[in-house]
Amino acid sequence: MYTKTQILQWLLDSDPSIRWQVMQDILHESPAKVALERAKVANEGWGAMLLAKQASNGTWNPDDRFPEMHTLRTLNLLCDMGLDPSSQPARQAITLVQQHVRWLMKIGKEELPKEEDINWWHKPFFEGEVEPCINGRVLRVGAYFGVNMRSLVNRLLGEQMADGGWNCEQETGSTRGSFHSTINVLEGLLEFESATGDSSEVTAARQRGHEYLLKRQLFRSVSTGEPITDRLKDTHPWTQFAYPAGWRYDILRGLEYLRKATVAPDPRLADATGIVESKRDSTGRWTFDCMYQEEPIAEVGAEDGEPSHWITLRAMRALEWYLD
Repeated sequence: MYTKTQILQWLLDSDPSIRWQVMQDILHESPAKVALERAKVANEGWGAMLLAKQASNGTWNPDDRFPEMHTLRTLNLLCDMGLDPSSQPARQAITLVQQHVRWLMKIGKEELPKEEDINWWHKPFFEGEVEPCINGRVLRVGAYFGVNMRSLVNRLLGEQMADGGWNCEQETGSTRGSFHSTINVLEGLLEFESATGDSSEVTAARQRGHEYLLKRQLFRSVSTGEPITDRLKDTHPWTQFAYPAGWRYDILRGLEYLRKATVAPDPRLADATGIVESKRDSTGRWTFDCMYQEEPIAEVGAEDGEPSHWITLRAMRALEWYLD
């Protein structure tokens, strides 16, 4: 078993995108030192590698049928890495997205599967599309990089459901929130608040949204108290951790949101944090339980089942927040 000092050194030896967050959130080093390290994300290591892969048309993975989706995934990862939104590489990347990236940009009008898809066909990327699980992530990225996202915020506020959650299936008759949709929208609204200042309307919606999670202890059914078994395709149990998770929810992602939102630790989180603690491996680190192949690579060279810098960082600081 590694000591905490050894685990922290392992994290610090990895990449600037990990290092500055360890310095800020766990070691509590000075803002000046943290800022110097964070500035390296744009020009060194994993962040610089991602930026270098952007195509001239603003997308990542431009040969894909839906390059706008991989663009969304990559920009969310760059947010997690802490790419300075005011840096020249960030401004250049976002300008290309604003100028060129559109929804269904490689789909002809005659190929649209549904007549109503015309309403968002070829719309600019930062205007969003239809599903709140996608629009929440678009909101997060846009707010982080300084784009005016008020219109999309208003849409998402109007789509909040009676139980406090959001659900991409609401338009087909669902009356209950979805963990997946809800966490994506909550992260987007939180980023919008952080970027633009306090908003009583947004704050109230977020509080209703994270109460939706807390009422379910992050993973349990309200009606039975049993762990929820997700029946959606291409997902793993919420007690298994992937990074990046994309649109998918897991309990560590829920804890990370609550920590960033400075929600007071709640006794209803005891079971979830206990699960996180129990998932340390024999060295005291956390491993990839699963990896989603459509997501961009967050740790160069890492494999499924191996210790993960990202998951270890997120688990350590979530537990420290809860136990503080």
